[in-house]
Amino acid sequence: MKNKLKLLDRSECLTLLCTLSSNYWSRINFILNIPLVLTSSSMCIINSISTDANDIKIPNIIVNAFSVLIISLINNIKASEKYDKFKRTSQQFLELAQEIDAIEGDEVEVEKYNILTLKYDNLIKNVDFEDINSSIKNRVSNLFINNDRNVPIQLNGITGNFKRNSKDNKDIYPMSEIV
Repeated sequence: MKNKLKLLDRSECLTLLCTLSSNYWSRINFILNIPLVLTSSSMCIINSISTDANDIKIPNIIVNAFSVLIISLINNIKASEKYDKFKRTSQQFLELAQEIDAIEGDEVEVEKYNILTLKYDNLIKNVDFEDINSSIKNRVSNLFINNDRNVPIQLNGITGNFKRNSKDNKDIYPMSEIV
């Protein structure tokens, strides 16, 4: 028999992490699209005001160049793709956490635990931790550590947080103090 609480904590932690990352990339996508809407609108206004095409030639070039720059940034950052990926991954971790939580008691048969661990491992391979803002990683990691909950090693190691086994178990030490 294996204890399910550790795996449940980690799944819930990654659900929250992916949800917050999805929200972050959604905001970035929205912010990047605002200038594109403004340039398209200004282009429409500029073209509607003038009757002579030569009068609006330079403003059109400037607005088009700015639009192309914004589109290039959007394509390079790929915020909408990151938003979709984190949203999908968050839902998958939530489904896993619900599946683990549905098991009666704290103990799980070894075979069932191995299946759940395999699902967890497959999901964690899909998480691009480098695309997650450090402040989000720190916030989620600290939230779980401060509430004596288990944190995935990807967060514990990346963020520099370390929970020392001591009498008070509430201290968080940066990795630089360990080395």
